[in-house]
Amino acid sequence: MKYFLVHRGDDTSRQLAEQFHALAAAHGTPLSEEAPDIVLSIGGDGTLLHAFHTYKEQLEHIAFVGIHTGRLGFFADWKPDELDVLADMIFQTKTPAELPVVHYPVVEIELTTATGMETHLALNEFTLKGIEETLVAQLDINDEMFEMFRGDGICISSPPGSTAYNKSLGGAIVHPSLAAIQIAEIASINNRVYRTLGSPIILPKHHHCDIYPQEHQHMLLSIDHQYIQRSDVQSIRCRVAADLKVKFARFRPFPFWNRVREAFIGYDIK
Repeated sequence: MKYFLVHRGDDTSRQLAEQFHALAAAHGTPLSEEAPDIVLSIGGDGTLLHAFHTYKEQLEHIAFVGIHTGRLGFFADWKPDELDVLADMIFQTKTPAELPVVHYPVVEIELTTATGMETHLALNEFTLKGIEETLVAQLDINDEMFEMFRGDGICISSPPGSTAYNKSLGGAIVHPSLAAIQIAEIASINNRVYRTLGSPIILPKHHHCDIYPQEHQHMLLSIDHQYIQRSDVQSIRCRVAADLKVKFARFRPFPFWNRVREAFIGYDIK
């Protein structure tokens, strides 16, 4: 079992990283940045998003596990004072095949320009917003025109990402065992020309949506925590990644709805 570790860079995360490295060395567990079997993320959900994008080309071979050093994260199962317990469980696992894992779906994004196509993956969400003016775009579902959008933007989220930006837009929280994507509007404008459904839409696996921005539309695109400005996009196709899922090492039960309750409602329910 080879491991790699990423951390947020604050004092607490750095100290925990050094502690784990020392434990791994004592157990003879090799460090491998190029081809790890398990990647530890110490920090918050943003740290794990960074780890995901660092190793997005190796998702079939890597499992992630998170230790949160801030508020409770949706991708981080472990607290700082549980590092020794987590380390023992990792070191007792002799081969990658023995790792207890859960699989989460991710969003696949295909950007088409005059020069070709590029493919991206998002663990949480993909968004597009207009820069300097409102976003104008046609939205198709399964190759049929669905609506004409005008507004601030559009958010396409995965089930694990449904608790993030999507939730603040009024989107539904979707259990990550469901292979789906969710489309949520960001401040749409409705009139006689531009009409939108006005409600979030959930598409199952094997369905897709296509977004056709107005020609030369200057847009800000986000893929999780990464932001890029583009004005050359002709179309965007979003769907559940067909052959790829992200793996999380799950050494103990931590039900998704417990995470939701603890994050948004609290521990004590009267």
